[in-house]
Parts: sequence; C-alpha cells; structure tokens
Amino acid sequence: MIPLKDDLPTGRVPVLTIALIAANALAFLWQLSIGLDASAFTAGAIPYEILTLQDVNQRDVVAPPLTIFTSMFMHGGFAHIGSNMLFLWIFGNNVEDALGRLRFLGFYLLAGVAAALTQTVAAAVSGDELATLVPMVGASGAIAGVLAAYIVLFPHARVLTLFVVFVFIRLQYLPAVFFIGFWFVMQVLAVVFGGSPGVAVFAHIGGFVTGFLLVRVIGRRARWRAGRVSW
Repeated sequence: MIPLKDDLPTGRVPVLTIALIAANALAFLWQLSIGLDASAFTAGAIPYEILTLQDVNQRDVVAPPLTIFTSMFMHGGFAHIGSNMLFLWIFGNNVEDALGRLRFLGFYLLAGVAAALTQTVAAAVSGDELATLVPMVGASGAIAGVLAAYIVLFPHARVLTLFVVFVFIRLQYLPAVFFIGFWFVMQVLAVVFGGSPGVAVFAHIGGFVTGFLLVRVIGRRARWRAGRVSW
C-alpha cells in the first residue's frame, strides 16, 4: 500500500514540513558526495557509541550523542528517502497545522530521539554485539511519531492509497486509522517474528508510541480549526 494524499486540507502553508523535507534532501546529497556507507558511520547513530559515548574507530566529526539528531536526516538509499519524505509530506503538513510550527518541530525531534534510544536499548539487550555496531539512519522514527499524532488529531480522515498486486493497480480511499494502524501492526509483527532485516523496527515502535503520548500533552495550537473532511 502506497499513500498518495489525504482528504484533509491544511489552513496554512506547512513551512516546517517543507523545511524538514529540504533538510533531508540536502543531507542525502551530502551522503551521495562521500558515499552512503561512509556517511552512515560518520553521522549515523551507532548504539555502541551512544551507550559508551566513545567512537568505534577514530574520532568522528560528529560526537556520539549528536548522532541521534544527525541520523534523523540521513537515509540508506533513494527508495528509503523517497518513501519517508512521501509519508512526511502527506501526514506531516496536517500535524504541523494543528500543533503550530515550533511545537511541531519540537515534537518531531523528540519522537526521533525516542526512536533512536528505543532501537539503541533493543540492540543492547539483544545480546548481539554486532547489533550495537550497526549505524542507524533515517527519518522514519520521527515520522512514526507524526503518524501516531495524525490518528489522534484526525481520526476521521481518509488516505488515498495505491494498491499494486502483480499487474493489478487500484486506487482506494482508506480510513487513516486503518492505514496507519495496519502500518503499526506490521512493525510489531516484524519484531515478534524477527522479520524486516536491516530495518530499525524498534525505532518505528518507539517513535510511534512517543508520538501517541506526546501529542496529547502538547495539544493543538491556539486558534487552530480543523479543515473539513470530505466523505
């Protein structure tokens, strides 16, 4: 399932969402200039470094604690950044509109930090030393928080979804609660059955749970009015 758009208009231009997408794009261009692998070990979040506050090899330009933030703007390939930015654009603009720009930025970063820390703890308790040395990159942990906020703020919204099954293609509006709920269940199942190798599913779960709780604390901005949902 690929989301294409929702049916909920925003009240103003999503400046922060656009800025975050631009920042991710610029970071990805930098990654391409030095190599995706090299950039991941330079500015990606490595659980061992976060836990020990020591670089794995030689001293990096980015100090271990700061990689929690830099890793949010990095990606592992074109498909990775493409899918993440699509989700951020579709769901982030409405959440930004409801929370307000500054609170949305704080919300986004806190969800991303929680996601990275959740994955770090999961790697540490797994007993797999190699898992603590694998760098994490991607905005999906923070975006997972945005998805959670979306279903709290807009439970009646719908998402135009593209279904591709072999040669069959279909467009269908789905309730956002179903679409996002299905996505979250797939993350949980990946943990239970040990699937999705190379995907930081614990980060997705940590970011989602944090976003679900945090949006209730932050609340909507003053003077916000929800856009009309078409049915």
